[in-house]
Amino acid sequence: MNAHHEHEFEAAPGLPEPLPQGERLLWQGSPDWRTLAIHAFHVRKLSIYFAGMLAVQWLYLLGEPGGAVLMPLLTSGVLASVALSLLALTAWFSARTTIYTLTDRRILMRVGIVLTLTFNLPLRKLAAAAIRPQAGGHGDIALTLAGEERIAYLNLWPHARPWLLKQPQPSLRCVPEAQKIGEMILQAWSAQNADALAIVGNSGTVSPASTAPARQPRERDISTATA
Repeated sequence: MNAHHEHEFEAAPGLPEPLPQGERLLWQGSPDWRTLAIHAFHVRKLSIYFAGMLAVQWLYLLGEPGGAVLMPLLTSGVLASVALSLLALTAWFSARTTIYTLTDRRILMRVGIVLTLTFNLPLRKLAAAAIRPQAGGHGDIALTLAGEERIAYLNLWPHARPWLLKQPQPSLRCVPEAQKIGEMILQAWSAQNADALAIVGNSGTVSPASTAPARQPRERDISTATA
């Protein structure tokens, strides 16, 4: 794994240099900024929190003259709106400046609003991937790196699996058609590795070709099984 610092030049969107001969581009995409605002920047949770604080403030000010109630509530409401707007704007910029790329050999993550980095993750160095579905077909795809090499959590955020600080997992956050992209990663990984491949769910390990119905787990792991 390595990271490229980028400035003004890109050989193609999301690519710091042209793809080598024989390497094929399979997919490119970016996070959905609204979903990113909700799941990475927690705009929905903060909206509920601020609404609760405004209700508490209103109850505390009950009985005061009209102006003594209205002005504090108005001030708090404006500050809360500004904070939520800034978070939503940051999510929009983050999604706009992010490009995830899948080729038949690797996954590239071009991320960063001010300092742009491109992380190069060869498929042969991926041990597993976990798909966390979200509303509307969106989802996170967290990648487990094989070996001892790691990428710092702060360098990845918000493109990292939440709360895994000691062993950060690069993640394709809030991508549309996450299930389809996960299957593409599975197929590309399978083509790059001769090992057996399995999808691990809540009910255990099943073959990718299995058609038996199963309850959809909240999160599904795509893992490798070596002989």
